[in-house]
Amino acid sequence: MTEWGPETDRRRVECIHIGSAAVRPGDRVRLRPRGRADIFDLVLQGKSATVESIEQDFEGRIYLAVTIDDDPGKDLGALRQPGHRFFFSSEEVEPLERNPARDRPAVGPPD
Repeated sequence: MTEWGPETDRRRVECIHIGSAAVRPGDRVRLRPRGRADIFDLVLQGKSATVESIEQDFEGRIYLAVTIDDDPGKDLGALRQPGHRFFFSSEEVEPLERNPARDRPAVGPPD
């Protein structure tokens, strides 16, 4: 018999669709918080951010964990430190145009 753990029943989410855009970790989004629940909703309105991961809670809701592009401490967000990593639902973000150079596989040594 295997042990049950909260992480056992959750499948990893690699991509979500927002409108016609597929959003993955590493993609950039514009924040549009809807809750107005705290000061962060006001401060982060309109900021660009990078999706660090896609998380699923125990009720199955999906959230994008993002780091703010102009945050001088965004490296702490990438290390999953509090205060530099923020969670938004798919309804609260607007995908930004992808960087085609990032999507192209590297071929040969750089010029």
